[in-house]
Amino acid sequence: MDWLGIGVLVIGIAFLVLVIVLIKPLNKLAGVLGGLQKTTDNLPKQVDDMMSQTKNALQSGNDTLSQINNQIKELSPIFHTIGDAGRATNHLSTSIADKVMNVKVDTAEGRSFITKHDLEGIYGLGTLIYYVVQQQKKSAERR
Repeated sequence: MDWLGIGVLVIGIAFLVLVIVLIKPLNKLAGVLGGLQKTTDNLPKQVDDMMSQTKNALQSGNDTLSQINNQIKELSPIFHTIGDAGRATNHLSTSIADKVMNVKVDTAEGRSFITKHDLEGIYGLGTLIYYVVQQQKKSAERR
């Protein structure tokens, strides 16, 4: 044998030792890749399931929002009616407050008139009635 034959024999033995040493890690790598393939084989089905569940959840949310919108549309006239009633009540209470203030001012004027002319007792009552009648006439003329 010459040097070339010995070199090829050494390289062959080294390659054989390398293959023997790498058999166990390569088998483990094959097992990991097999498990990875099983996992990835199930992935499209799992993604489809998640997408269908997400689609169902979104559809359910849209249906709920649609029902809420319909119920709000049904309740809107009630809220408008309540608002109108509130404005009418406010207007009425303002009118009543104005009338009370006018009566208060008119009564104060009547008291000063009675005190000024020293008309108390029965004469004061008669004067007060006369004064009230006069104020009603003034009020009717203003309108």
